[in-house]
Amino acid sequence: MSSYFALIGFGPTGWGLQLLQASLMTLAVACAGFLFGLAFGAIGAWAKLSGSRIARAASDAYTTVLRGVPDLLVIYLFYFGGSAVITGLGRWLGEEGFIGLNSFLVGALAVGIVSGAYQTEALRGAYRMIPRGELEAARAVGMGRALMFHRIVIPQVLRFALPSMGNIWQAVLKESALISVTGLVELLRETHLAAGATRQPFTFYMTGAVIYLVLTTLSGVLFQGAERRTTRSVRLPPVAMR
Repeated sequence: MSSYFALIGFGPTGWGLQLLQASLMTLAVACAGFLFGLAFGAIGAWAKLSGSRIARAASDAYTTVLRGVPDLLVIYLFYFGGSAVITGLGRWLGEEGFIGLNSFLVGALAVGIVSGAYQTEALRGAYRMIPRGELEAARAVGMGRALMFHRIVIPQVLRFALPSMGNIWQAVLKESALISVTGLVELLRETHLAAGATRQPFTFYMTGAVIYLVLTTLSGVLFQGAERRTTRSVRLPPVAMR
């Protein structure tokens, strides 16, 4: 046991600092990917709810393709395919050698585009759950679209979409491990490097699994707290008497 703590500790032979930095990188990638996905999801939901056939068709194609293609393949296409395109343009302009894209930015963008397909459906469904009477009452009292969106639509969509968003966040947090294929040193990549350097793969992969479990558990607690906060003013129907 002492040798284990020496390996994962912050001593001269420990990997504690590297694992901590890698865990923070995982959170950074997941947060960036989730926010990218929220932006894509908001646009996609707006397109599906709009009266434009072209916008609805484009959003339907986006959600269908991105939910049907493996996430790892999307990362490969964005990072290696994008790097190949940039390298080709560089050679055309007289540059030499391979030009690689920023692995953090491209990886977060790829994860965000994938999660955006799921967030599109979550936001669209949440908007559909807003009672039509509330929107009609807002229009009847002369409330403008911007004010109605700020006071009615956003709070209601947030309340209805939050449970689904929590599940999507958990998926994004785990999918961030796929970005290790681009060379970005996040948690999975760091555990792989540590396992190879120390020749103790079980020790570091199990440690990585525990760290991921801690992150997902804390995320679940935070989202549950946010759900309780958004529903604290909602009067729930009484439980039927037996």
